[in-house]
Order: sequence, then structure tokens, then C-alpha cells
Amino acid sequence: MQRTVFNEEHEDFRKVIRSFIEAEVVPNFSDWEREGMVPRDFYRQLGKLGVLGMTVPVQYGGAGETSFKFQAALTEETARAAVSFGAFGVHTGLVLPYILTYGTEEQKQRWLPDFISGDMMTAIAMTEPGTGSDLAGIKTTAKRSEDGTHYVLNGAKTFITGGVQADRVLVICRTSPPTAENRRAGLSILAVDTSSEGYEVGRKLEKIGMRTSDTAELSFTDVRVPAEDLLGEEGAAFGYLANNLPQERLMIAVTQTAAAVGAIEFASAYVRDRKVFGQAVAEFQNTKFVIAECIAKVEAAQCMVDRALELHETGDLSVADAAKAKLFCTETAAEVIDKCLQLHGGYGYMLEYPIARLYADTRVSRIYGGTNEVMKTIIAKAAGF
Repeated sequence: MQRTVFNEEHEDFRKVIRSFIEAEVVPNFSDWEREGMVPRDFYRQLGKLGVLGMTVPVQYGGAGETSFKFQAALTEETARAAVSFGAFGVHTGLVLPYILTYGTEEQKQRWLPDFISGDMMTAIAMTEPGTGSDLAGIKTTAKRSEDGTHYVLNGAKTFITGGVQADRVLVICRTSPPTAENRRAGLSILAVDTSSEGYEVGRKLEKIGMRTSDTAELSFTDVRVPAEDLLGEEGAAFGYLANNLPQERLMIAVTQTAAAVGAIEFASAYVRDRKVFGQAVAEFQNTKFVIAECIAKVEAAQCMVDRALELHETGDLSVADAAKAKLFCTETAAEVIDKCLQLHGGYGYMLEYPIARLYADTRVSRIYGGTNEVMKTIIAKAAGF
């Protein structure tokens, strides 16, 4: 089906990104996977390309673009090529909205120039060893000093994307205990300088997929965080997190739908070239049926994504609608990519083929951003159950 969600400007941007991926990413990606992260200078390349500051206002050195569709187009190109820009998505898609929405003028002036150049990379630390989707259960604490000049941060985080290379991390912590009426009360966001004494990066975690996106354990032992590095109001973090989750889940839906499109393209090329029993695999009826089924399912997911992008553009994407997109698109991608890997036969299990990377990378999409079981709970609650 013809898509109408992107205009000519978006498509011109897409061409630039596609060329950049072909020239700078694809030839080096296997090396990055072995390293378990992209080179730090790659983020500076992205800064020179202008993509780290697309949505940053002009007065801070950015492009001032308000449309999320440019980010979506970029994400589609990386997913369809079965590559990634490391922790880029967290840096621009998760951290940046918090800074732009809740940061003070002084904080924006201080952080954004290095943010958009790639000289300062960021991460966000929510998950703890005993706390996953239940953010109200966060136990990391930050106590304000008697003179009010700083906080003392103690605790630990895990599964932190970009945590190895980050220069500043938004740490979700408890600045006051929860109340009997509201478990979510008392959470705050501290933008922690990773060079602070007592801040430690633990293990770089080895994952099944997404191997160029470094993932780390973090710990904080009496880390002094200046009071001016509190992001937003003290105790208001849960509301901030809830406001940003629809965009995060939309991005996951965009990524996984694009990955499924890429899987179909990889499988289609493979079955046309691969011969079995004297004929191309593409000539078998089963192959045609599988490809046709995958195309139909992905186009259904694409329609949902495009509608969600339009709703996001007008500020009308609800929590439940984002959950629907995340649930449906990740489940669809998992099914389609699995079928496309099957069409590759034994070669589909070999990492030299992009379909194997897509298969490994897509699995976590049903876990992060809120598990799909949580998405079902949100959707059911919105329906009155």
C-alpha cells in the first residue's frame, strides 16, 4: 500500500541517511558487533551529520525540527538495513525529550551544545536488579544535603543502554519515600555526571542481540550530585516518565515494523538466488505463500504505525494507542522475521546473514519499553476491564 505519512522533505532526509549507512555503517558493522559497541567517534560523525540535534531548538545549535517523522525515517533505514547506531536511539529518542521538556534554561545552555555534537553522550537509568516494569518499586535513593546544595545518591541500576560510554545519565531515584496512597510518589530525576566520585560502571552485559548497543550495570556509592542537576521538580518523575512512554513505544513499533520489512527484502533476495532440487526456492508455492502472508501482515502493522505517527504529530497519541502499536508491531515482527529466517534454511542461522541479526535483535522488543504483558494490561484497562 502507498504510504502518505512522509513528505518530500522526509524522503530526501531518508536518502541521506541511507547513503550514510551504506558508506559508514555497513562496512564496519561486524567489527562493532565484536567490540560490543560503536566507536565513540561515530557519535561525533552523527553530530556532524546533524542528526543528534534535529529536534533541538535553533538557539541551542540544533535544527529546530518539531516533527518526530524525521527520527522515524532514520529509524526505519537502520532497521531495514539490519544495523544500528549504537545508543543513538536512547540519546535522542529518550533522553532528549526529558531535557527539552523539563530542563531549565541554564541546563539547556549547559548540556545541549555538547549533546548535539556527540561530545556528551547520555543514557537513562530506570531499571534496577529487582525492579523492571514496576517503576514504583525503585529503591535507589538520593538524599538532599542539609544546606540544599547537593544530593547524595546511592543504589544500583541494570540493563542501562549506552551506560558504558555515557557522560551523563538521567538516574531515576527516590528523593522521598512513597506514600500509603501513592506508591509512585517521591521519584525524581538526577542528571548525573559519570565522572563523579562513587559512580561506577559495572559489567558490560553480553546480550543475545543488539550487540552494538552497549548495555551496562551501574552503581552509586555516596555520589554527590549538585542540586542544579535535578531535572524538573523533585518528586514528579513518575509523571514525566508516563508522559514520555508513548513516544518510546511508538519508536519501538516503528523500528520493529521496519525490521520486518527488511526481513522480507532479505528473504526475497535469498530465495530468488538459492536453488533447491534444480529450481529457485522462490518458485515453490510454499515460498510464495509465506512471502505473501508476511507482506500482508507487515502492511497491516505499517498502517498502524503510520496512524500512530500522525496522532503523535498532533499530540493525540494516547498511552493505550501507543501500547496497541507496540504490542501488535513487535508480535508481528517476531512472527514475520522467524518465517523469513526459515526461508533461508540453515544459512538463516549464520550471523553473516542479516536475517540472523534481525532475528536476535527483535526478541527484546517484546520486553523493553514495558513488556507486552504490561501493554495488554494497559489496553484492557483503557477498554474498561
